[in-house]
Amino acid sequence: MGLGARDSLRLEAGLCLYGHELTTEIDPVQAGLMWSVSKARRADGPRPGGFPGAQVIFQRMTDKPPLRRVGLAADGRRPMRDGQLVLDEQGRQVGQICSACYGSSVGGPIAMAYIERALGEPGTKLLVAVRDKQLPVAVTRMPFIPQRYYRG
Repeated sequence: MGLGARDSLRLEAGLCLYGHELTTEIDPVQAGLMWSVSKARRADGPRPGGFPGAQVIFQRMTDKPPLRRVGLAADGRRPMRDGQLVLDEQGRQVGQICSACYGSSVGGPIAMAYIERALGEPGTKLLVAVRDKQLPVAVTRMPFIPQRYYRG
């Protein structure tokens, strides 16, 4: 139960997990984690580079990776799972789910997926291949739960 709760909270917050959203093949640019590279160390900063893989990261920033990490919200209550294919409305594979669960705070199934960059705008309608059916989903902003700031 503890790992399930951790995973649903992580997913609702839009946070990455190594082995799912991050791997040796997925870099911070593709994962949408450029906040992790300080502005001073970026190609146009006062002290560019100086970290392992800097030139690769700078090249990816210039070229824009073909896939991007997005949030998906499902219509209905049917769950999605890691590894399921994301399809466009014509049935062409455009990506794959990397994490999915039932978002109890959201009140429905949610997922993170890597899909073609051109389809990554919020509101885009897609499908997820769930067994022998196609589940309608929409690209949504992350985090799934809006951040709230409290003053202490």
